Amino acid sequence: RGVKKPSLWIWTASLAAYGFLYIPLAVVVLFSFNDSVLNAQWVGFTTSWYAKLVQNDEMLKAATNSLLIAVVASAAATVLGTMAGIAMHRYKSKLLPFMVLTPIAMPEILLGVSLLIFFITTFGEESLSLATVIVAHTTFCIGFVAIIVRARLAGMDESIFEAARDLGATPWRTFRLVTLPLILPGVIAGALMAFTLSIDDFVITFFTAGPGTTTLPLRIYSMIKHGSPPLINALSTLLLALTTTTVWLSQRLLKEAR
Repeated sequence: RGVKKPSLWIWTASLAAYGFLYIPLAVVVLFSFNDSVLNAQWVGFTTSWYAKLVQNDEMLKAATNSLLIAVVASAAATVLGTMAGIAMHRYKSKLLPFMVLTPIAMPEILLGVSLLIFFITTFGEESLSLATVIVAHTTFCIGFVAIIVRARLAGMDESIFEAARDLGATPWRTFRLVTLPLILPGVIAGALMAFTLSIDDFVITFFTAGPGTTTLPLRIYSMIKHGSPPLINALSTLLLALTTTTVWLSQRLLKEAR
């Protein structure tokens, strides 16, 4: 029997759902090139808003902070998440997956508030800074890396590792020469996913950032309150391009790994 083709109403519902998700994004990208301060209607094509972003010192500072946080947090989460993924694969513990994956299932606002309370009660209000944001981002990114690494390990033949040990390789040598090269695409995909989640996070950053700490999402929120639609559209377009590229790369690596 042949595969039954989707009915018309399924196509209609799918197109409506995707239109609801992507048409607003397309409008934001389109109006980032609009030569109008109000952005109420299309006036003409311009790239001046992107030039103004580059000349904005506060925006450059926010971008530098976001990149620093994303790079450090994703690097730390990649190391810890890889270790957690390997541990969850090898040791059938019920507690370990619960501890690693809870930050993923927990609502962001609850995680942000809990981290804020932890930092204030442990180190004081003056401790809130880029460092606390990095720790917070690392916390919720570890689980995503661990899931990807564990999924990569689940599809492997365990006899490969047993053969390495039978040939006299130490556990560290087995990991360095056998395990790591095999799971490397998954590790890189997890790092890219962690970077994407970190650079555009708002809720957790809002609760754990100090008074002088500004990131791109926080800057966008501030700009919305004061009103600068063209700059917001231009900045949102750049963030969209960055996150879309990293997600595409991570999915490509996962596909090659499979």
